[in-house]
Amino acid sequence: MAVCCDLEVDVNGEETFMVDKKVIASYCGRLRKLFGKSTGSTRNLKVIFNDFPGGAGNFELLSRFCYNNGRIDITPSNISFLHSAAQFMEMNNSVSGTHNLLEETEKSLKGMNYWAWSELLITIKQCQDLLPFPNSSGILEKCVDSLIGRMATSSEPSPCPSTSSPDSSGVRFSCDTRSTESLKNSFSRATWWFEDLLVLSTNLVGMVIKSMVLRKFDHVIISRFLFYYQKSKCYTGTSDEKRNVVETVIDILYILDWNSVSFKSLFGILRVALNLNISKCSRTKLESMIGSQMDQATLDNLLIPSPYGMNYLYNVKLVLRFLKAFLHGGTSQTSPTQLRKVASLMDLYIAEVAPDPCLKPSKFLALTMALPDSARDSYDRIYRATDMYLQVHTGLSEEEKMKICCALNYEKLSAEACIHLSQNKRFPSKSAVQALMSQQVKLKSLLKTTDKMKCYIDSPSGVSEIGRKGKKNEASEQIVLYAGKLDPPTDNEKLRAHLQGMQWRVTELEKICLKMQTQMTKIMKSRVSSHSTPRSLPKLCS
Repeated sequence: MAVCCDLEVDVNGEETFMVDKKVIASYCGRLRKLFGKSTGSTRNLKVIFNDFPGGAGNFELLSRFCYNNGRIDITPSNISFLHSAAQFMEMNNSVSGTHNLLEETEKSLKGMNYWAWSELLITIKQCQDLLPFPNSSGILEKCVDSLIGRMATSSEPSPCPSTSSPDSSGVRFSCDTRSTESLKNSFSRATWWFEDLLVLSTNLVGMVIKSMVLRKFDHVIISRFLFYYQKSKCYTGTSDEKRNVVETVIDILYILDWNSVSFKSLFGILRVALNLNISKCSRTKLESMIGSQMDQATLDNLLIPSPYGMNYLYNVKLVLRFLKAFLHGGTSQTSPTQLRKVASLMDLYIAEVAPDPCLKPSKFLALTMALPDSARDSYDRIYRATDMYLQVHTGLSEEEKMKICCALNYEKLSAEACIHLSQNKRFPSKSAVQALMSQQVKLKSLLKTTDKMKCYIDSPSGVSEIGRKGKKNEASEQIVLYAGKLDPPTDNEKLRAHLQGMQWRVTELEKICLKMQTQMTKIMKSRVSSHSTPRSLPKLCS
């Protein structure tokens, strides 16, 4: 029987097929609609498909189905191609009755739960190649759902033997000696699929991970896979491909619980992202995740080189954005311990960047004032960093120096730092005066505390309990203090001498306060013992 080839089919510009129009049209509703009832024409026709799913290879499979009287061996390796082609060519039962490709593929999909893991991966890989074409996502969703179901089942840890039996001691010993090994086995059960899913595209990874999140998968495992996927994909590929991978991973990590995301790995992906010029949206998400865990950072994490073309050493703007993200929730949501950790870290960072001759005063001031005053108990390290900055930047005006000194809280400077400041010619004279005034306030406060304690100890009840000897010792320790209003001297030498004298007074005053506190403790103990009268207890029956 002669084969008639009266139809020329151009498939996506890849290849041209000569087929029998009557045979193909008997199974394909799309061609039947196109030809209408003009089946008696002997003139050769040509059809051009520019978006045929699967390309020339898939059209060849479809042709075999038509020429084989509506029969073909459907396997996991070709089901996605045949299913998409059947939808594209409208090969349903309204055209060819019982023998239609669409129905056959859908029947095969019902047995997906019995497929092997490797067969699922093959089908998903083919589906992702068909993603640009419409109607290819239905089978893909079914495959992904089955894939995640397998992962969830195989990741469930086996229960540990009960330790409530009479032989529990031996079981407990066995569990303890192999605890590390069982932890490793548990982790391997949860991560065995990492390598297999590397074949997936970024779009498909996003689809799979979002489904895993909906199924309540452990976010720690998900984040580890995403970092593993990013590292594996960024070894090879073009810059655009790497950028797409990094942006996809960041976007997915952002929807997870940030506490389950490794802080160290976030900085690892940051180093890659800085060289790829990722989108502003992805960059902001990454900075927010890092900033939220700023209390876990180290100095090495923050010493990020400045972008190419910039003359300053470190990327100060990036660190400032981290701090902004850290404080985004407000100090009410940040514990005092976290604030102090970040403040201590920032003191070290500021000391590192202060010697940079290209660091602008505005950026240095922004670093020193980024955190609230309550984050620091002492400003001595900020003072030393400011001193270093002024030593390098000798060309600053007095006005600029005063602006920089605004970050200092003189009340939280130690007496040693205040004395050093008064002798430091790099600082404006107004700063020395402010430091002196803050020390004077401290002195007045200590004096008031001492007077209150002295009045209490000199009271009749205190005298009777301490004794004459204590009064004589106290009197011998008293020191006349000067706490009057201080007029700031114009002479720096007089200022320095006065500040040193004041430091000596503060030291002596602290000694007196300590001894008075000791005496008050003795008074309270003696009062408690005097008020407690002994009671006679009845004798117990022998």
